Amino acid sequence: MQTVAVRGYLPGEAGYRRLSAALFAAGLATFAMLYSTQALLPELARVFRVSPSQSAFSVSLATLGLGVALLVAGPASEVIGRTKLMRWSVAAAAAIAVLCALAPSWPILLALRGLQGVAMAGLPAVAMAYLREEVHDDSLARASGLYIAGTAVGGMTGRLVAGGLAELGGWRAALGGIALLAVACAVLVAVLLPDSQNFTKATGSRQTLRVLKDPALLGLYGTAATAMGAFVAVYNATGFRLAAEPYGLGPGLAGLVFTVYLLGSASSAVAGRLADSYGRRAVVPVGCLVTMAGVALTLAGPLPLVIAGLAVMTAGFFAVHGVASGWVAVRAHAGGGGTGQAASFYLFAYYLGSSVFGGLAGTAWTHAAWPGVAAEAGGLLLITLVLALLLRRSAKLTT
Repeated sequence: MQTVAVRGYLPGEAGYRRLSAALFAAGLATFAMLYSTQALLPELARVFRVSPSQSAFSVSLATLGLGVALLVAGPASEVIGRTKLMRWSVAAAAAIAVLCALAPSWPILLALRGLQGVAMAGLPAVAMAYLREEVHDDSLARASGLYIAGTAVGGMTGRLVAGGLAELGGWRAALGGIALLAVACAVLVAVLLPDSQNFTKATGSRQTLRVLKDPALLGLYGTAATAMGAFVAVYNATGFRLAAEPYGLGPGLAGLVFTVYLLGSASSAVAGRLADSYGRRAVVPVGCLVTMAGVALTLAGPLPLVIAGLAVMTAGFFAVHGVASGWVAVRAHAGGGGTGQAASFYLFAYYLGSSVFGGLAGTAWTHAAWPGVAAEAGGLLLITLVLALLLRRSAKLTT
């Protein structure tokens, strides 16, 4: 097996290419599974005779299960290692994806989605810490951006494939297609992901306490919760908006709107390069403003402007998340370690925001239609911007 110096992998090296491909596949599979039901919410509401708010549980329970499991997966990775946890996480989630497609009832589908969220936790809990240890510092923001790009493509693929297959064969065909994709990606992760070379076991409560007391890390956790809450709220309600008049789109056509995720993939990579050049403190607030502008644009009536607003919002959100998630690992490492714990708390906040505020989008849609959803998202993003500006004033630790 190829040996790697402590400096870590650099772009152009075989190990860097294997690492990038494996994490891209892992991110694609995980986020395709996680958000596979988002494009199906109107279909699930119709088939199972549940309300828009209840159909959103198929997303919220998965993200909630993921968020809670992160609190265990991150610290566990400090003891058992990064690569083993990532490989098993993707494989287990893919197996449950097959069961989701076969679920005989709504309660069983919801239970499987919650369990699937728990199984998925090993990848997002570990990925950033793994990159921090295995990739050279000069290329860390770029590598983090590539991983986030994989998650963006996964989010798009899950929604797009699910919407298209639902049009052809219903929700079971949709979830079955996602399951096949996940199984294929799990095989790639098992084969390609390089074993850790620079990992050292870490235990004890001191690191956990420190990553819960650092004001900058707390600000980043808050940024994750509010930005992700706004993002998921908008997309949870988008399917219902496009299915209603004056658009009247079926799940296949409505699912095409998720191609704007390609902009998220590109923006996370670009934001990573900009952060390397100008600093994370400068990039995150700009990303917040772009995201807010996108939400405002969705208030327009014409469909092309609605799609343009979703595209702008998606690009801005992934710029914020791509930089902030990498910032957490760097900040924790510079402060004395505990990167796994810090990444877990960041992602716990991220998915808690997704579960709570994404679930509230159904209520906002029911009572105030799209202006209510936009108001919820706009208020959350305003908080994100305030936190990002406060982060600019935090003590510098290689940020």
